[in-house]
Amino acid sequence: MCLLLAPAALAQTDTQGGPDPSVVRVRLGPLWLNPTIDLTNLGVDTNVFNDPPDANPKRDFTLTVVPKTQLWMRVGRTWLSGEIDEQVVWYQKYESERSANATFAAGWKIPLNRLSFDIGAKYVTTRERPGFEIDARAQHFETSFRGKAEVRALSKTYFGVDATRLKVDYDQGTVFLGSDLRLELSHVATTAGLTVRQQLTPLTSVTVEASREQDRFEFSPLRDADTNSGSIAVQFDPLALIKGRAKIGYEEFRPLVASLPGYTGVTASVDLSYVLLNTTKFVVQSTRDIQYSYDVNQPYYLQTGVSGSVTERLFGPLDVVGRAGIAHLDYRDRAGAAVTVANQLDEVQTYGAGVGYHVGPEMRIGFNIDKSKRSSPVAIRRYEGLIFGTSVTYGF
Repeated sequence: MCLLLAPAALAQTDTQGGPDPSVVRVRLGPLWLNPTIDLTNLGVDTNVFNDPPDANPKRDFTLTVVPKTQLWMRVGRTWLSGEIDEQVVWYQKYESERSANATFAAGWKIPLNRLSFDIGAKYVTTRERPGFEIDARAQHFETSFRGKAEVRALSKTYFGVDATRLKVDYDQGTVFLGSDLRLELSHVATTAGLTVRQQLTPLTSVTVEASREQDRFEFSPLRDADTNSGSIAVQFDPLALIKGRAKIGYEEFRPLVASLPGYTGVTASVDLSYVLLNTTKFVVQSTRDIQYSYDVNQPYYLQTGVSGSVTERLFGPLDVVGRAGIAHLDYRDRAGAAVTVANQLDEVQTYGAGVGYHVGPEMRIGFNIDKSKRSSPVAIRRYEGLIFGTSVTYGF
C-alpha cells in the first residue's frame, strides 16, 4: 500500500508510449532498436518426448538459439513499435523435434490531448509445446489483433473500450494421443470490454475491467463457450521499484452445450519483479484460468499455478539463481462421456538452479540444471525429465 501511495515523480521523459531510452542499444535516425540474443539449452535433455518412466525415456543433445529485436520509431506525437523473435531448436538425434519458430508483432500508440489509441497485431508460427498438457511439438499458428481507445475524463481518471481477436490454427496431421489437434483446438476467441483506469502515480495505475469473450471452434462446436468476467489490475511501470502487473478477477465460463459443466470463480494473472539493493532480484508469476484440452471428453481444465525465482549477485561478476514452480490441471468431464479417470487432477512441478558469470554489463555465461515432473492418476500422462547445460545471454 505504501508503494501504491508513492508521491508523483518530479520529471518524466518525453517518451509516452515509447521505449525506455536506457534499454535502447542502437539508434538509426528515427529508428530505435534493442537487439538481444540467447543461446539456451546447450546441453542434454533426458526425456525428449516426456515419456512415462516405464517407457524408456529418450535423451538427446539439444540447443536453442533465440535472436530477438525490438523496434520503435517516433512519428509526430505517436510511436510505431515492432518485435521480431526467432527461435531455432535443434536436437542432434531426433530430427522430429527440431523446429524454427517465429513471432512478428507491430503496434501503434497514438496519445492525443484527452484521447489515446493503442492498436496492434501479432503473428506466431511455432512447434513449441502449447502448455503443460500437450507433449507433442505440434505446428500451430496464432494470429491476433487488438485495439484500445481511452479518454481522460478527469486529471487522473481514464475511461476506455478495448477489443481483441485471436485465431489459433493447428496444422493438418498434428495428432496427440489419438486426437487430431486441428479438429479439436482450432478456434477463434473474440473479446470486448470496458475499462476504468486510475493513474495513482506516474509509475502506478489501477484498472477495473468488465469484458465478454466468445470462443468458437471451427471443427468442434461442442466446445463453444461464452465468458463474462470482471477484474481489477495494478500496473507498475518498467521504471518503478516493482515492475510488472498483477490482476485478479471473477469469471463466469458458460459452454453452449448443456452436457459440459461451466465454471464460476476466481481467476488471476501475476507477473512481478523486484530488485533489492541492486544485488537480489525476485520474480513471481502466477495464473488461474481456463485452458482447453485436446480430449473431447474432458474439453477443458482449470489451471492454477505459481512460480518464482531468486537471483543473487554474489561478488564481482558471479551470480546464482534458484527457481521453482507448481501447477494444477483440474479437468472437467463431459456428462455421460467415458473417461479414464473422473475429475482428473494432474500436477506439474518444475525446479532448477544455475550459476552465472557476467562478461561485461550485457553478457552472461551460465550453467543451468532444471527438472520437471508431471504426476497424474493416468499412468501414460506421468513423466520426469532433466535438462542441464550451458547458456549464453547477450542484451538481457
